[in-house]
Amino acid sequence: EICDSLVKGCRSALTELKVEDANIFETSVPGSFELPLASRLLALSGQVDVIVAVGCLIDGETTHFDVISNAVAKGLMDVSLSTATPVVFGVLTCNTIDQAIARSSGGHNHGEDWGKTAVEMAILRGSALGKFKQGTMGFSTEPASAGSSGSGPAFPSPDRVGF
Repeated sequence: EICDSLVKGCRSALTELKVEDANIFETSVPGSFELPLASRLLALSGQVDVIVAVGCLIDGETTHFDVISNAVAKGLMDVSLSTATPVVFGVLTCNTIDQAIARSSGGHNHGEDWGKTAVEMAILRGSALGKFKQGTMGFSTEPASAGSSGSGPAFPSPDRVGF
């Protein structure tokens, strides 16, 4: 119920921002621990511009919550960095079920924020990668520019640098 509500909020934001339903791919995994692998598979498919990994973890009486939440967060960040496909961290990490319900429905559904973040990151990725083609190791696949020696990858001069 919580994850369904978060997904609805995300879809609502995507629709509001004019993302066509045909351009939204949705799948599910058994639990939050599986989100990094599923995200990596989606990213490597080359069929998505951004991924929103939605899940919910609620603290219990053991360290299981800490282990899983840390592993999921690191795994999703690793996917983002290793594939250059933005992965939005859409995993609620709450102390109680009431906190999870409050963050997934009512006045502030965090899924809506994640949908908006997804569009923003997809645009950023498109702007960054649209200027020059990337090879699998992050080097340009364009021919070397006139002023280069011809050996090694060509690096176009950026108009603007983001940091």
